[in-house]
Amino acid sequence: MRVVLLSGGGGGARFARGLHDALRANELTVVGNVGDDVEILGLHVSPDLDSILYTLAGLIDDERGWGRLDETWQALEAVGFWGGETWFQLGDLDIGLHLVRTRALGAGVPLSRVTAALVARARVDALILPATDDRVRTQVITPSGTFAFQEWFVGRAHRDEVDDVHYEGAVTADPAPGVLDALARADAILIAPSNPYLSIGPILAVPDIREAISHRRVRCVAVSPLVGGKAVSGPLDRMLSRMAGGTTPDFVAQSYKGLIDALVIDEADAHDVLPDDFEVVVTQTLMHDRDTARRLAEVVLEDACA
Repeated sequence: MRVVLLSGGGGGARFARGLHDALRANELTVVGNVGDDVEILGLHVSPDLDSILYTLAGLIDDERGWGRLDETWQALEAVGFWGGETWFQLGDLDIGLHLVRTRALGAGVPLSRVTAALVARARVDALILPATDDRVRTQVITPSGTFAFQEWFVGRAHRDEVDDVHYEGAVTADPAPGVLDALARADAILIAPSNPYLSIGPILAVPDIREAISHRRVRCVAVSPLVGGKAVSGPLDRMLSRMAGGTTPDFVAQSYKGLIDALVIDEADAHDVLPDDFEVVVTQTLMHDRDTARRLAEVVLEDACA
């Protein structure tokens, strides 16, 4: 079985691990969001790609939900001492990866090849592809102004309400090598329980990726990131309320209109009725640990391959 997952970090990365555990080696391809990428202290950081890599490699700090396990912070403390910016937390172990990536990108190696080398180095038997090698950056439009994603999400602690989201560079971006081939050969296409605006939106904003999924010949199933109408983490419920008008699963489904065949929702949302053009699968979607993530993956795969 060949499965392609569109994913951000956080819950998306945990779901990717559940899929990885439920599938055989080399059956999973994860297409990761790069709209969150940012340069910090001269280093190119790919937060979602890194969260996916760390999670599949067993290196993630599960308690924080991001960054490396057993991380230390001496370099960042030294940056602060010398008057540098410390608003974006880079741990010592994390910096090692960013140094390697930044040097390779500076030498002209595309992000997809850099990511493939990191995946091989971590001995992960899944394919992790950036959505594009081109520069795509998420811009968040708020009443206080327009901010680059990380400035709004981390620097301003996503306090500002969101009026709209723009994916700078996406219209002219090409899919990274391997993305369209993976989608064409997939037996199932899945969308992780990630924020539709901030994590999945930048992937689908690459025209050829959206087109490929629109004309798919296999089922595409999305997992709702809501539980009881609330985001498990992050500002999605606030964004849906303001931008779409509500926080029932219907509003998640509408984000993927024309792209999915079914939406997997949590039991806490089972009382909400979705339109007839969406199939609904009801199960427990909270991933408390690796076992619950695998059980969720198995439910999704069963529907996607029906």
